[in-house]
Amino acid sequence: MSLSFAPPNLASATIALLQSSSLTSVVQQDIERAILAGEYAPGSKLVEATLAEKMGVSRGPVREAFRMLEEAGLVRNEKNRGVFVRDIPMDEAVEIFDLRAVMDELVGRQLAVNITSGQLKEIKALVEAMERAVKSNDTRHYHLLNLKFHDRLVEMAGNRKLTSIYRKLIKELALFRRLNLADGWLMPISAGEHRQIVKAIASGNAEEAGKAMFDHVMESKVRTIQNDLHRHTRSAASRVREHRSV
Repeated sequence: MSLSFAPPNLASATIALLQSSSLTSVVQQDIERAILAGEYAPGSKLVEATLAEKMGVSRGPVREAFRMLEEAGLVRNEKNRGVFVRDIPMDEAVEIFDLRAVMDELVGRQLAVNITSGQLKEIKALVEAMERAVKSNDTRHYHLLNLKFHDRLVEMAGNRKLTSIYRKLIKELALFRRLNLADGWLMPISAGEHRQIVKAIASGNAEEAGKAMFDHVMESKVRTIQNDLHRHTRSAASRVREHRSV
């Protein structure tokens, strides 16, 4: 019996390609995690050389990671200026909220019929963890739990295509949502709506569960718009006061 092997140069090239691809993926995931966790604020510049040194890699994987993150909608590459964390404009955020509401309604309807006792226990535990974050006024932890709660609901619905599209939208919206939830007074409202979602899903009533999830997203959209307007109003008032004091 004879064994065939790939030519040494071809085998080496294949291994190098796999190693490069794997390294790029690791770099991309680490930068994405940092962006979604708020370590890099919207509008901040990502410097290729700095990140390469920080991660102990060459600039090639970082450059390729930037390309992947741009496709994911998390960064923008400006010619002759560099790569920046995207600052999602309000009109785009509203469009994402509207699309997400419809998708979440479908998820709620499906889970009301198909959720298992183990899955129900898991999402109840996530809500309880969010309520503890509210009590300790831990906005960062609450934000991460909020993302995990909704991601798990979509994942539990079992529609892989929906999950893929949903995750892309949520990543784009995450910076906007993080800024919104950074105002601590919104957390108890958000946590209460999550509790209602779990209750509706547990009831087995598809219409009620779908409505609870749809309404939660639409309420979040309204709060986001109002919060953004208040933020701009406060900023404008501050600039006026500074101008008068000069």
